[in-house]
Amino acid sequence: MVSPMTSAASSPLLNAFDDQDKIFSAAFSILQRAIAHHDFPAASAAVTHRGRLIALKALGHFTYDQTFKDSSEKAGAPSFSRLWREGGDFGVQSPNAVPLLASSAGSENPQVYPSTLFDLASLTKVVATTPTAMILYERGMLDLDAPVAAVVPEFVTDEKKDPRRHDVTLRHLLTHSSGLPAYEKLFLKARTRDELLRAAFTTPLTADPATRAVYSDIGFIILGIALERLADEPLDRYCHREVFAPLAMTNTTFNPPAECRPKIPPTADERESKEDRDDAGAFTRELFEPSQPSSVNSRSTFRKKIIQGEVQDENAFVLGGVAPQAGLFSTAQDLAKYAHALLSGGCAVFRPETIALFTRREAVPPVTSRALGWDTPSTPSQSGKYFSPQSYGHLGYTGTSLWIDPSRQLSVTLLTNRTWPDCSNHAIRIVRPMFHDAVLEALEAEG
Repeated sequence: MVSPMTSAASSPLLNAFDDQDKIFSAAFSILQRAIAHHDFPAASAAVTHRGRLIALKALGHFTYDQTFKDSSEKAGAPSFSRLWREGGDFGVQSPNAVPLLASSAGSENPQVYPSTLFDLASLTKVVATTPTAMILYERGMLDLDAPVAAVVPEFVTDEKKDPRRHDVTLRHLLTHSSGLPAYEKLFLKARTRDELLRAAFTTPLTADPATRAVYSDIGFIILGIALERLADEPLDRYCHREVFAPLAMTNTTFNPPAECRPKIPPTADERESKEDRDDAGAFTRELFEPSQPSSVNSRSTFRKKIIQGEVQDENAFVLGGVAPQAGLFSTAQDLAKYAHALLSGGCAVFRPETIALFTRREAVPPVTSRALGWDTPSTPSQSGKYFSPQSYGHLGYTGTSLWIDPSRQLSVTLLTNRTWPDCSNHAIRIVRPMFHDAVLEALEAEG
């Protein structure tokens, strides 16, 4: 392995993955077995270490079926929930959509490639929303301890009902300690972006601010609006100009163009079947990959079609596909570039001290693993057992993750579409830490 980088404020990420199949054979085998066991249809992974991209691997196909055409003709596709075995105008396109690398769509069930885009789901929070907050903070435009109501006065419309709302700060939203609930199916009662935002702004608190950490999509929706108002610009435009373009993340975008969508693995089959009609409204969106599957129907029929190339998250869909909690699409290689920028001092996009501030675990509320936007390893952790206490990362509902260890100058990106055809399969929770452990064991063996 190469020696650690000394000063990498503007060092490019060097490709060095010619020997990846030999070095990471055990790690890749874990992903191959997971695909064979229908834990997820496809995976794309990237590993950076000491300034080099040392692994970039794509495995699997868009779906489990022999042909994607056959899959799309099966109403009520089966739920692959096997346990891991050892051995507005919703179609609007982003005005800043960037050219995307082509993936193969020549077969009816296409193979995935390193250039294949995946729905990042909640990785949007740390690849788009959190870096926006970091830049605004650096420029003196964001006061972390300012009350949310100072930027989003709609948040205290019902102040007489709950005066605690005045105490909620932007820091609380970033650290998921605002007292807002984890998740609400706002899309069931809001058919436009404005209606959904009003519902988010008036969602009741379920706890006192700063007393507990509860991972909250609602909080990030409100945070995103606050950031857009501070920046005086939509989130997608700001991110493209300030983050994605400077870091050459040319395959990262909200709302992929229509011509690219057939080249993106599907994330859900939302077509209605007789069983769905008999059990209308029973489906539950599992919050942030819970440890136990729900006992009710986990297949959404909200859009009554296969979800491919558009955001899987229903609330983000109603928000027009550009949302602070979900909606970003990218490749493993682009996320490796982003991780490299954070590991190497910011690459002229972020200041090192800002990176340190936002990725350090918060002291309040007690017993939290949250940093500003990011998460840190807990026990047990989806990062596995080897990432250092200084590490930070995040997960995405569609089966995506990004973990970064500054003490090792290491990052591991894993993208899957584990939500195909529905959300009942939680084997990713077992596969992911096994994959991380295998990666770090391979690096240790290399010396």
